[in-house]
Amino acid sequence: MLYTVSGVRNFITGLDHPEGVAVGRDGTVYAGGESGQVYRISPNAEKVEIIATTGGFCLGITPDQQENLVVCDCGRREVLGVSPEGEIETLVKSVDGRELMNPNFSVFDSQGNLYFSDSGEWKKANGVVYRLGNNGKAEVFSSGPFHFANGLALDAAERWLYVVESNLDRVLRIEIKPDGQAGTPEVFAEGLARIPDGLAFDARQNLYVTTYASNCIYRVTPDRKVELLCQDEENLLLCQPTNCAFGGPNFDQLFVANLGRDHISVLDLRTPGQPLWCHR
Repeated sequence: MLYTVSGVRNFITGLDHPEGVAVGRDGTVYAGGESGQVYRISPNAEKVEIIATTGGFCLGITPDQQENLVVCDCGRREVLGVSPEGEIETLVKSVDGRELMNPNFSVFDSQGNLYFSDSGEWKKANGVVYRLGNNGKAEVFSSGPFHFANGLALDAAERWLYVVESNLDRVLRIEIKPDGQAGTPEVFAEGLARIPDGLAFDARQNLYVTTYASNCIYRVTPDRKVELLCQDEENLLLCQPTNCAFGGPNFDQLFVANLGRDHISVLDLRTPGQPLWCHR
């Protein structure tokens, strides 16, 4: 392993089985709970507040430029907007008459377009990736079908959208053509055992992948070499890890949500994350 589990530490505890985690411009950490809680956590973890409760189950969380949050709520089967004051609105419930099944994760590009995954049903290979344009119109970006589409990430050039396929232990990538259309999905990395979930790029274009069923974090290099970064065989510090995001004072710490417990973990990688603010 490249990073020993003894170097993993808890950032915050007492959350309700967090799946989603995100970091804002000022270092504020956001997380979701399985009863619809939307948590806002100060950069030093001294203050934790629930700014909203959706009544569903919060999966991926993504801040926009104004620190409004986009929440993929699988309980409500909706993509929601949550303001800093905690006001909730439905952004997407259906696309072209097709009801969302399991909205899971979202990512903004630099133009304000929001890509989001609808995982579909477990083992049914009916996942879809949608795009909510900056004009407010939602459309199918790539119909796959994907084997449980999960975490997403954009490369720094915004040429490729990376998509986790949890049921096949792999990450795909889809070209975003100059006209905005999707290319044919291709395999970027595989053998990410077991059940990959979340994605995050660092500034060197290494891709970090969390795996829910094996308590692992993998690192995939730009030349597609898969490396085991860290594993917690005792399920203590990494326990069913799901989403991950870079943050911290120097933006070189990897925050990891642990659905199997009540905490968010931190890895002090000392490798800067990919700047996200250009993607908002």
